[in-house]
Amino acid sequence: MARQESYALGLDFGTESVRALLAGTRSGRVAGEAVVNYPHGVITDRLPGGKTPLGRDWAVQHPDDYLRCMTRATKQAVKLARIRPDRVCGIGVSFTACTMLPTTADGTPLCMLPKFTGRPNAWVKLWKHHASQPQADKMNALAARRRQAWLKRYGGIISSEWFFPKALQALDEDPAVYRAADVFIEAGEWLVWQLTGRLTRSTCHGGYKQCWHPKAGYPKPAFLQGLHSDFANFVRDKLPGDRLAPGTRAGELTAAMARRLGLPAGIGVSASIIDAHAAVPGAAVAGPDVMVMVMGTSTCHMLMSKTEKLVEGISGVVPDGILPGYFGYEAGQVAVGDIFAWYVDHACPAYVLREASRRRMDVHDYLSSEAARLRPGESGLLALDWWNGNRTPFVDANLSGLIVGLTLASRPHEIYRALVEATAFGTMRIVELFDQAGLPTKSLVACGGIAQKNPMLVQIYADVTGRPISVAASPNASSLGAAVLGAVAAGAKAGGHDTAAAAVGVMCQKPSATYRPSKKHYAIYRKLYTDYKRLSDHFGRYADPVMRNLRASET
Repeated sequence: MARQESYALGLDFGTESVRALLAGTRSGRVAGEAVVNYPHGVITDRLPGGKTPLGRDWAVQHPDDYLRCMTRATKQAVKLARIRPDRVCGIGVSFTACTMLPTTADGTPLCMLPKFTGRPNAWVKLWKHHASQPQADKMNALAARRRQAWLKRYGGIISSEWFFPKALQALDEDPAVYRAADVFIEAGEWLVWQLTGRLTRSTCHGGYKQCWHPKAGYPKPAFLQGLHSDFANFVRDKLPGDRLAPGTRAGELTAAMARRLGLPAGIGVSASIIDAHAAVPGAAVAGPDVMVMVMGTSTCHMLMSKTEKLVEGISGVVPDGILPGYFGYEAGQVAVGDIFAWYVDHACPAYVLREASRRRMDVHDYLSSEAARLRPGESGLLALDWWNGNRTPFVDANLSGLIVGLTLASRPHEIYRALVEATAFGTMRIVELFDQAGLPTKSLVACGGIAQKNPMLVQIYADVTGRPISVAASPNASSLGAAVLGAVAAGAKAGGHDTAAAAVGVMCQKPSATYRPSKKHYAIYRKLYTDYKRLSDHFGRYADPVMRNLRASET
């Protein structure tokens, strides 16, 4: 009798919702998936109940949303899959980061205690919570003065999105919350704690967002004391738990959580991973020298290598950060899809909207179809892709967008193409930085909705970088990647796999399409890219004050 297929559950927690995906560990078939939106969404104005206002750049969430929505999504996915719950062999968790919360020793979020419900720093600080930028600035300045080695692993600067600034903000603004917290933890790690009853941490979250390294550890107490006299023992007192690589078995599903989810107790649960990083195995990549671009409102660029290098402006280099056995690198562009959406929503002429409607086309599809008729450089336009600041290489939120070459003859589809090309140049800058550091990128894999829906964009990226670009087969690479890691946590004897490479080879399909660069177009784009770099360095590297002055005048 043929062996019955087992399934791995991937739980992918995003900014607005959680997706539960069940994938066959032998066929890779996605049997069922469900998405459930968080009832409280992203909280930016007032805490639940409406009595406590939040300040500028706050973004918090309700931790109970994660549990409730995970439960609903899991049950819906199992129902849609039409499988018996006992066929689920493992669970993987991916979570957008850095999303951090303070808890008691037993894992209870402080914001769930009546005493702290009205205290903003007791709540989950979402990755896009930027109110801790003053603390990040303080950390960067002190680390630079004291020549802290750990800062180089992050391209020389960290931001408000990191773990330590968020925790330091709690100490600065509400010491009672800080003192009451027995644990500060990433939300992804907290979810694994809830599922298994064991507090473990992830090499992925630790390395990319918590300034941790397996050999060097965390920033030292003397440095932390320089930030605040009561912060010196933060690591010793508030960060318990061993670090495990994604795919490593963090524990087993508890009986109580099994009843809640409708799954069997005892199935393996993987150490958590950041959502973008989960897309690497989900895009069928399990080895080195292939850059995975997770393309959406922004783009994250991930690369694995057997060697450790320091690269300008990266978001981190982490041993076992993505998959065991490799150094995982992350870089990124803060805005990609957001730039195209801005243009369509706020700057596109009405006659274009009417024409797209007449043709029964999405506006983006219409502009792309018109832009695809243009030759590289034909519009005479060149843009900088900094509508939401720059992440790699300058890590500067005060940089802004720029279009050069506009004339009375410039047309909407030409501007749209220039914006697409700008994001491709931004990716090329990242590829070039890795190449210069001795980390060659042989090919690229794109995943996410933009890559799936816009062939013109992917072809331009191939022409600009001079490298073939494949489009991942799965439209939900992060949730599939989480399922892959769940299968590895289960192990082959339980119906999963013993290694990530084995799981990827079976559970992930080959790319849906591959775009190869045009030598002719690449030659033209090399000239345009040279000008892009000149503009980029002028406003970013050489600190021309124009953009920063304009941003300062907004406040």
